[in-house]
Amino acid sequence: MIPFNVPPCVGTETKYINDAIAKRKICGDGEYTKKCNAWFEEQTGASKVLLTTSCTHATEMAALLCDIQPGDEVIMPSFTFVSTADAFVLRGATVVFVDVRPDTMNIDETKIEAAITDKTVAIVPVHYAGVACEMDTIMDIAKRHNLKVVEDAAQGVMSKYKGKALGTIGDFGAFSFHETKNYSMGEGGAILIKDEKDVELAEIIREKGTNRAKFFRGQIDKYTWVEAGSSYLPSELNAAYLYGQLEQADKIFEDRMNSWNKYYNAFADLAEAGKVELPVIPEGCEHNAHMFYLKCKDIEERSALIKYAKENDILMVFHYIPLHTAPAGKKYGRFSGEDVYTTKESERLVRLPLYYGLTDEDHAKVVRVIKEFYS
Repeated sequence: MIPFNVPPCVGTETKYINDAIAKRKICGDGEYTKKCNAWFEEQTGASKVLLTTSCTHATEMAALLCDIQPGDEVIMPSFTFVSTADAFVLRGATVVFVDVRPDTMNIDETKIEAAITDKTVAIVPVHYAGVACEMDTIMDIAKRHNLKVVEDAAQGVMSKYKGKALGTIGDFGAFSFHETKNYSMGEGGAILIKDEKDVELAEIIREKGTNRAKFFRGQIDKYTWVEAGSSYLPSELNAAYLYGQLEQADKIFEDRMNSWNKYYNAFADLAEAGKVELPVIPEGCEHNAHMFYLKCKDIEERSALIKYAKENDILMVFHYIPLHTAPAGKKYGRFSGEDVYTTKESERLVRLPLYYGLTDEDHAKVVRVIKEFYS
């Protein structure tokens, strides 16, 4: 079976994990955590990047830093993972879902302003498949209405919008290093902080509400509980695993991009014939080859394609069930305007195998089987 995903592994991960063990510092914020933080700060230009136990927790930290309160409203797309909404629901906010654009599956920036009420406090754009939302428009809306912007860039590591790294444009950004992501630590994430003034509170929240980070830097002689927080600090072993991949980030990027481009070129004829639709990369967006998907005619055709691929030992999968249709989505949120594209487009989308190390042979088989299906 050709899998949908294989977690990345470059070969140095075990060496670095053993090194962390030998140094007897495995609980977090050791050498490898700091190396990862510094790597992302240099790569993205963010004022501060802090590794977290997950992208979910990075988004929860952003919600705390935005001071989300019960009764507040937060605008986001319905076509996203549950964590995007959970982080704000846990703070007592109501999630207001907005339709997506059919070309990128990102939030439709032209529908955001109509969803704003006197209770709105934040916009949460989700950069689907590592392709940027229309951030200039979103930031302009946020500025005019005095709203915070939290970028869900779980899939957007190494992607850019008009030269700016995703996750650094809004007030806060969140990365994911889950095993399905381009760079992985099994479970893990990072919060990106734009404004220096938010860094100290972020460190406190991440360290269970204590000023422990200042203590370890020698800025205070003892640490204590100073604010509400939680345990968002990942294990040093996870960070060591991730750092091995960051050292070869460009190699992983190029390998995935090569597979993505080969898919795109291979299916150009099917798209030209009107049998499938290919991903769209708007001008000014530099994606990271996180995902390659096709859009079928409808959900019936997609189900048939997935079944045919499985019969030929290929695992292809669909993606999110729109949150506004889920029980919790109905309980904690509402849809603003009309669902023109969210449900319809989500039912057509199918994701193809794409991972670091996908062989030419397996890639060619995926292409051949899909073309057989459509012939």
